[in-house]
Amino acid sequence: MTADLRDHRDARDHREARGQRDSWDHQDSRDRGVALARAARAGDSLALHRLLDHLTPYIARICTPIALADGPDATQETLLAVFRSLRSLKDPQALYGWVRAIAVREAVRIARRAARAHPAELADVPERGDPQLATDIDDVLARLSPEHRAVLVMRDVEGLDEEAAAALLGVPAGTAKSRLHRARMSFRKAWSS
Repeated sequence: MTADLRDHRDARDHREARGQRDSWDHQDSRDRGVALARAARAGDSLALHRLLDHLTPYIARICTPIALADGPDATQETLLAVFRSLRSLKDPQALYGWVRAIAVREAVRIARRAARAHPAELADVPERGDPQLATDIDDVLARLSPEHRAVLVMRDVEGLDEEAAAALLGVPAGTAKSRLHRARMSFRKAWSS
């Protein structure tokens, strides 16, 4: 390895460690994911392992705001679904959209299951005047339904338009728009209380 290439990789690793990525690094990361997906689909088990490691932070970034405390479970379920279904991915260039759809589906499923298992008690609802809880984004997100969290994350975190979010969630565009509107209103109300 040349000194220039080693210096570039060291600088890139340093930026990534600090959480800073420029557009080249982002594209480089996506290209790496696509290349790993191609190799894994061809039967390379080491590439599959590396692909799952590579996708884990991306999946967690989607699952955690939707499934909240069960985000790690949703991430794990998504990784299992990717592992089981990778051969069904027709176009490796569509890897990230395909993984995003799986992650949203699994996060909503896990969040619904958790909500059924542990229904909210009236005593668990935060006091209206408690400033610590009102400023905690995780707490505010926890007050939303899984469906509202999912559409809010897809639109405001992932930057998808309503039609793309609707397609990922498997609902009509009008439903996604109304859920987004309600989610934003509920978020604002919980945030300001």
